[in-house]
Amino acid sequence: MDWGKGIFITIVVFVIFMISLVVVCVKQDDIHLVTQNYYEEEIKYQDQIDKMINASEIGYNVLVYDNQLKKVDLLLPKGAKGILHLFRPSDARLDQKIVFDITETNKSSVDVKDLKPGYWRIKLSWSEDGKEFYEEKKINI
Repeated sequence: MDWGKGIFITIVVFVIFMISLVVVCVKQDDIHLVTQNYYEEEIKYQDQIDKMINASEIGYNVLVYDNQLKKVDLLLPKGAKGILHLFRPSDARLDQKIVFDITETNKSSVDVKDLKPGYWRIKLSWSEDGKEFYEEKKINI
């Protein structure tokens, strides 16, 4: 074999490799953004910071995860309303949003046994007495 054939075979193998990489990348369909309205939410992030500051001034954790019972306790006072967002960073199709309104007790719980095992972020946004709050917790199920 001479130099010409070796160079030709190397170039052909490289071109086939590059084409196969392009085909694999184009066929991927499980790419998910963290959120659909990324830029709009980025602009509103100062409101989010204010809500986190309000939550830190409470002095205790509102979200408590019990790993053995696989449940999340919401330690909120009566009259609190909000949204509990169960966020799966690796797959947006598994995300869940739960709207709640605490009318009876100071403690409510959400069962997370049915969620797919792995890394989750629990995002809690709520309001009480006209003031808005936000707390986030990272858990492994």
